[in-house]
Amino acid sequence: MRVCFVCIEIFAWGKYGGFGRATRSIGRELIRRGIDVTAVIPRRMDQRPAEMLDGFRVLGFEPGNVAQAYRLYREADADIYHSEEPSFGTFVAMRAMPHRKHIVTFRDTRDARDWQIESRLPTLSRFQVWTNRVYEDNFLVHEAVRKADARFAASYIVARKARLKYHLRAEPPFLPTPVDIPAKVEKADQPTVCFMARWDKRKRPELFFELARQFPDVKFIAAGASRNRVWDEALRAQYATLPNLEMTGFLDQFNGLRHDEVLARSWILINTSAREGLPVSFVEAAAHHCAILSSVNPDDFASRFGYFVEGDDFADGLRFLLENGRWRALGEKAFQYVNGTFAAPLAVQKHMEIYQDLLNK
Repeated sequence: MRVCFVCIEIFAWGKYGGFGRATRSIGRELIRRGIDVTAVIPRRMDQRPAEMLDGFRVLGFEPGNVAQAYRLYREADADIYHSEEPSFGTFVAMRAMPHRKHIVTFRDTRDARDWQIESRLPTLSRFQVWTNRVYEDNFLVHEAVRKADARFAASYIVARKARLKYHLRAEPPFLPTPVDIPAKVEKADQPTVCFMARWDKRKRPELFFELARQFPDVKFIAAGASRNRVWDEALRAQYATLPNLEMTGFLDQFNGLRHDEVLARSWILINTSAREGLPVSFVEAAAHHCAILSSVNPDDFASRFGYFVEGDDFADGLRFLLENGRWRALGEKAFQYVNGTFAAPLAVQKHMEIYQDLLNK
């Protein structure tokens, strides 16, 4: 069986987002099970046209070069073309290999309100948001989604949004993203909370830093960085003097142990984003027995396994979770859910069953 992933990124070469993280995780797990895997993505920074990553092949095309992308989808010669979030690449892959199986996993379906938030809080510029929208959300992409052989969603909230946006007859079935479950977790003795996300404006990391100012007896660990260097440097300079705040920089969970160590020590994961699908960081934190404190509540994740913040009152939520050690029972509840749903052996087996069922039709 040969699988080709169609995605806008792969969590390498300077582009570190949720779509790419999920794609790389699934590809790595499939390779471990003997599946031939290729990913076709736009080239980034010093990425070469052909690379090997975690045992699978990554083919890169120049952004905007449709003819080159078309050739690479044909070169992949896969049985299954799996789009991790639909994009114009989904349409091109279908045109390049019309007689192969094509499936889509919706990861962060964005409606008009979501695109407004992206435009109001852009990573680099509003022009960048506009170009992303043109590539990821045009009528040809919608056509490709409806023509796909199968459609799935990485969360239930995204499934509902995808049905409305793409005028589907039914909500796409839930397909979990594989996450490694650590064999052992040791929590810090001191109250410790973490922020695990890009420092982009939509993620609002400044709210996390201000919370650190309000809770001097709690250790705050902020992992991540922004692609906007000016914004990144301004944040670090503004909050560098807080003695209870550690700013680790970008942590790559595919290389090194520091990412998992931060989650293993943390009591609570804090998410301050203006909008999200279901962040992989939620699932990874739950796998490490963390409670969730968040201003977004996809699939009721925060309200079930922590505290859903309304009106940006993170201080009230943090007090609630720390009081009488409430975070511990909620973190254990989160772990039990994730271990039974997202654990890599279970999630990857579902992917493989879907692929095989499609090939048998």
